[in-house]
Amino acid sequence: MSEFRMPSLGADMEAGTLVEWKVAPGDRVRRGDIVAVVETQKGAIDIEIFEDGVVQDLVVAPGSSVPVGALLARLEGEAGMPAAAPAPAAPIVPKPVAAPAPVPPAALPPAPQQEGRVRATPVARRRAAALGIGLEALRGTGVAGAICLADLPAEAPPRRGGFDPVGMRKAIAAAMGRSKREIPHYYLTQAVDLAPALERLERMNAGRAPPERLLPAAMMLRAAALAVAEAPDLNGFWEADGFRPGDGVHVGWAVALRGGGLVAPAIRHADRMPLDALMAAMRDLVARARGGGLRGSELTDATITVTSLGDRGAETVLPIIHPPQVAILGFGRVVERPWVVGGAVVPRRVATLTLAGDHRASDGHRGGLLLARIEALLQKPEEL
Repeated sequence: MSEFRMPSLGADMEAGTLVEWKVAPGDRVRRGDIVAVVETQKGAIDIEIFEDGVVQDLVVAPGSSVPVGALLARLEGEAGMPAAAPAPAAPIVPKPVAAPAPVPPAALPPAPQQEGRVRATPVARRRAAALGIGLEALRGTGVAGAICLADLPAEAPPRRGGFDPVGMRKAIAAAMGRSKREIPHYYLTQAVDLAPALERLERMNAGRAPPERLLPAAMMLRAAALAVAEAPDLNGFWEADGFRPGDGVHVGWAVALRGGGLVAPAIRHADRMPLDALMAAMRDLVARARGGGLRGSELTDATITVTSLGDRGAETVLPIIHPPQVAILGFGRVVERPWVVGGAVVPRRVATLTLAGDHRASDGHRGGLLLARIEALLQKPEEL
């Protein structure tokens, strides 16, 4: 028997409200499955399970406020699970057949019981739990009268609330106050000529539809991720026993929320992603951060954070490290400045790059090498 507890979704979280369960007792779960939705100051977050097992009982009812670390559910481990049916080597595509005439609902028998439980497909059972519908009230049209997905209502009632801007601001202030008290920050800034990178970006975007175009932020993030991969002492966490390096370059991308506040969900292995894939991942995170649907792991996996102020921001940002990370990078707004190229002063598009580092894990020399590497990559954008 194992226990599933309320996870910490960041240094600024003390408790969360369980909005709904996505599973029911008796359901089999696999690592990475979404099992619950928790409301925090950052909005409704999908919570994943991190082990395989069978749900034995749900300890907390929806609507309850639960402290971080409190018991949510109990699971039986793999040893007590029935053997899973082997997955087919390739999907089987059935031949098209004429659809049978629909059976009037009144002619369908109540959903059959099997060992005290209503017979239903796993996906239907999960969907019913998400909708808060009792299976006993439904009639099944599947094999042997089992309830299938088509037997459930097509639309779910609204479940996700917006984030609490006042609560989020308090949480951010608490986390940043802790950061400034506990982390000995050092700051470095570097002006970077972005003309080569932006010119390549314009060439890549030629002929693309607006939704498919790459933004300058994607190229900046790509350069940062590649450089951080070469600086493991700036990519990880400071814990009670000292520095723990990250298991990959999982960049937390800072997203400003409508109405105030921000979150920085992680793009896992950002250094391995080509520009188009990275741009797609950034758009996806922004959409889900503002509309709901972030996963708990995305709020806890980041090994370093990158923030970009965009074309409407300030020229320079002095970011605060998000504990337990040990570094954060910031890109200011791109501006046109006089720049010396080949002995002549010419107008160039320039951005100020800033690093905030944790002096317990690194120093200014190491941080300076990181900024120099990012600048070098942006000068040779064909390598990005």
